[in-house]
Amino acid sequence: MSKRVVIVGGGFGGAAVAARLERIFRKDRDVEIVLFDRENFSVFTPLLPEVPSGALEAKHIVSPLRARLRRTSVRQAEVHAIDIERRRIVAGHCPRCAEYVVEYDYLVLALGSVTNFFGLPGVAQRARTMKSLADGAALHDLVIGKFEHADLDPDPGARRRLLTFVVAGGGFAGVETAAELNDFVRASGRYYPGIGPDDVRVVLVHPGDRILPEVSPSLSAYALEKLRKRGVEVRLGARIAACEDDCVRFTSEETIASQTLIWTAGVSPNPLLAELDLPRDTSRRIQVDATLAVPGRPGVFALGDCAAVRDPATGKPYPPTAQYAIREGRVAGDNVAAAIRGDTLRAFRYRPLGMLASLGRHSAVAEILGLKFSGFFAWWLWRMIYLLKLPGFERKVRVVLDWTLDLFFERDIVYLRGMHAIEGSASIGGEIAPGTGHPSGVSLS
Repeated sequence: MSKRVVIVGGGFGGAAVAARLERIFRKDRDVEIVLFDRENFSVFTPLLPEVPSGALEAKHIVSPLRARLRRTSVRQAEVHAIDIERRRIVAGHCPRCAEYVVEYDYLVLALGSVTNFFGLPGVAQRARTMKSLADGAALHDLVIGKFEHADLDPDPGARRRLLTFVVAGGGFAGVETAAELNDFVRASGRYYPGIGPDDVRVVLVHPGDRILPEVSPSLSAYALEKLRKRGVEVRLGARIAACEDDCVRFTSEETIASQTLIWTAGVSPNPLLAELDLPRDTSRRIQVDATLAVPGRPGVFALGDCAAVRDPATGKPYPPTAQYAIREGRVAGDNVAAAIRGDTLRAFRYRPLGMLASLGRHSAVAEILGLKFSGFFAWWLWRMIYLLKLPGFERKVRVVLDWTLDLFFERDIVYLRGMHAIEGSASIGGEIAPGTGHPSGVSLS
């Protein structure tokens, strides 16, 4: 009897499930694999911070799902509803398209997460995010647009407000975004005679007592020192309270005159989960057992950012990162196959090999197998490891070419004015309506 496996979400976890099932059932056509995602590609997010800085072309860090998953039926569609009892999914390609229903025998939820703005006034409406390819490309154009405006403005206060970029969040995403952005704005300033070095500011805001809390204190301290030497203002123990058109407010009542807030300070589970009759933990993520199966829901599995996958050694959930999602995807694929064949499911266990964070040009921190590295060698490791993990030989070649060109030429400062709305729209950045993650339906993990 034929079986249909439906995977919702084409990010790191969902794509890993599909790839694993393709390999297992490559000669068994009785098993159909269907993957839903709102995009027809997955983004290699570890390299996303290099898109706003112009170090990488946006499309070079994406993996087309149809080219990568040849045996999987990829559906670029928004999932509107999931009926767990009837085992069916309701989806549509776009708001104007008719909905259609797909039934399933086994369901894998890899919905990912959305940006969490914590209900702070004005933040959801005005802040930029760094979760999608569009976010990265839009931020690049926004920065150049701000320089073009500031170069024409005779008011020093207005120039400083236009060219102050606040990054919220001192984790990997925030630190790497701030570092790349700082390199870009410092290098771009040379082309604008009306702008002085003191007009440009990059401010990294973090509520904790050290940035990159996931790495050792010594590497965190190195990262802090390196960023500050390169001109990044790092505010530790600071919390953002609100975002207004021309300033960012802190809980301490301090304000920073700025029109650009980049938010990397938190995520929350996909809103679609709230509509599903599934057990969830206090963080609203789906509860799963050690095999990634959802208790009491036969044939349903969950992984990645949307699932509370617990470390058996500590009892705490594994971090919602790509490194874990990929491994969870492989185990989930094995367990779906085992369920189809009536075999025993295996538990998920994983210990990370290490962590890496780029600090901008030729500098990074790395912690691999207990060994700590910093500086140029860590930066080289960061690039080589992520290059090897980037899916597809063609994409690897394109990224290497981008990196090679970046060694010899200045970064692109072309601003395609006609592609953007006129400054003054209802966003803090102006040119493009701000990204807010994925407000509903399927998102990339």
